[in-house]
Amino acid sequence: MLNKYARAFFTRVLTPFAAFLLRRGVSPDAVTLIGTAGVMAGALVFFPRGEFFWGTIVITLFVFSDLVDGNMARQAGVSSRWGAFLDSTLDRVADGAIFGGFALWYAGNGDNDVLCAVSIFCLASGQVVSYTKARGESIGLPVAVNGLIERAERLVISLVAAGLAGLHAFGVPGIDVLLPIALWIVAVGSLVTLGQRVVTVRRESAEAEAEAAAAAGPDAPGAPGTDTAGARPQGGETP
Repeated sequence: MLNKYARAFFTRVLTPFAAFLLRRGVSPDAVTLIGTAGVMAGALVFFPRGEFFWGTIVITLFVFSDLVDGNMARQAGVSSRWGAFLDSTLDRVADGAIFGGFALWYAGNGDNDVLCAVSIFCLASGQVVSYTKARGESIGLPVAVNGLIERAERLVISLVAAGLAGLHAFGVPGIDVLLPIALWIVAVGSLVTLGQRVVTVRRESAEAEAEAAAAAGPDAPGAPGTDTAGARPQGGETP
């Protein structure tokens, strides 16, 4: 949901900065790598120590690289499959670092096993939500659903809550409860989104197979009236 509107807005805002980097000879891949390193540093250096405000500030400074690198590639006319692959792969690494940082805090000085488990679930479910769409598209399905909580929502909800919760260290009382609430929201929302995508892939797969069977004609294997008892495709292991 946020992806559709926020990405378009920030793309326009960051276009001059992307053009400036190109004039200085910076490559889109370099921005992708630096941005991911900055997010990982902010998450894994500050969050495990409970310094959520400063960790969020550092992450926010670098997270916009996800928009800048693509903008640079388009302006330079060098968009490629490699760039898209690198960007998507490092997005997963950055997300893992953020929720891993939360998990390390709750496993250590945060001393809350339940919230540690919730943080780990947010990490894992976010990876699987992204994988379901990528895997569905790789087998030729459109996966025409975004779902309740995508990556943009996961990041905004968790980082805004973490940044505000970090104000507790500056004397703001009771505000630290926002992070646990946000983690539960992300966990439940990711589970719903996963279900939405799985149901969509199942429906689209059945429709595609029905269309293929109809196009092949009544004598094709698997068509009504043919002897395919017990037939089942083999293999199909996911990578």
